[in-house]
Amino acid sequence: MAPNDSAETSEATGTVVGRRKAARYIVPFAVAGVAAATIGLVPALANSGDPDLPDITAQELIEKIAASDEQQLSGTVKVTTDLGIPSLGGLAGSFAPDAGSGGSSADPESKLMELASGTHTLRVAVDGPDKQRLSVLGEGSEYSLVHHGDDVWGYDSASNEVYHAESDGNEHAAGKAPEGVPGTPKELAEKALAAADDTTSVTVGGTAQVAGRDAYKLVIKPKQSGSTIGSVTVAVDASTGVPLKFTLAPSSGGKAAVDAGFTQVDFAKPDASSFSFTPPKGAKVTEADELEAEAGKNGAADTARKDLGALEDFEGLNVIGKGWSAVAEIALPGGAGLPAQGSGDMPAQAQQFLDALGDKVTGDFGSGTVFKTRLVNALLTDDGKVYVGAVTKDALVKAADAAE
Repeated sequence: MAPNDSAETSEATGTVVGRRKAARYIVPFAVAGVAAATIGLVPALANSGDPDLPDITAQELIEKIAASDEQQLSGTVKVTTDLGIPSLGGLAGSFAPDAGSGGSSADPESKLMELASGTHTLRVAVDGPDKQRLSVLGEGSEYSLVHHGDDVWGYDSASNEVYHAESDGNEHAAGKAPEGVPGTPKELAEKALAAADDTTSVTVGGTAQVAGRDAYKLVIKPKQSGSTIGSVTVAVDASTGVPLKFTLAPSSGGKAAVDAGFTQVDFAKPDASSFSFTPPKGAKVTEADELEAEAGKNGAADTARKDLGALEDFEGLNVIGKGWSAVAEIALPGGAGLPAQGSGDMPAQAQQFLDALGDKVTGDFGSGTVFKTRLVNALLTDDGKVYVGAVTKDALVKAADAAE
């Protein structure tokens, strides 16, 4: 069993994650979505064995992850997310009903957001940077996202609808899940390590067996108080250095907030048929540019997209503090806070969703609403500022007061 060696890290490997503009939701849903976005930090570890492996230091294990270059793999991934929020499936249409008209149930932007809550089984296959397949298995149905060269296909078997986009070298159409949605264990581990700095303790916490493979456990913990994150554990394949599984343990205790890892994995070259796709007979095929054109016809929805686009590009972003207790301050476009309750500006389902999460708070900054999850909390002030971080409610209020 490996010793509990520690290492302080100021730099770690990072990754460029392809993302497409979310642009289908108005600001309140964007705020709630920040919680889903931050789960990219971490996932979960279930120890099914304790193999006897050669000793390794934390720095050596980090370097092993960075050096891993497995271009081909296939397997099954189980993802369980428990952030303490209602299911996100279908809520996008409630927050922006006009934007949903003329859309496609096979559009990955909304379909894969369902992974941000509940338990899901995925099948994945990768053959280099130009061939990937991700399938979400449902009860009697399946959703598949296939990237092959310049083509990205989404297929929802339940509705027999197809979504098609041409990447043209655009990373946003590279066939990956929207940013913030749990991806492969490797992508998630790289995000966690990229966030490590001198506020972080990184140690080797023993060994495990994951998906039938021997692995080391890399344990990442905050040194600071006030964080909602207790620890992150990454199971790293002892042979290849590929992250196989992780655990995010919230500081509040209880079960993992996010659990994502392989239950079966094979590093052989996947069959070429995994990356071929032909729309089934009778399927409704929607082109990505058609959706964009339709969106442009809807003035209100288009305005919301532009507003959220500004938020995604971090205009007006100010970071308060550092490390695990850092809080991001974002000035919303137009200085607009949440619609007043009973004003009729928000659908009832959306209002119920926000009420279930929100606590009214006051301070030197004025007044606002804190939206709580087990991992990420966000304060939306009445004058249209957002303070968000993996910190407690009191830490958010303190940050907002300090910013005034």
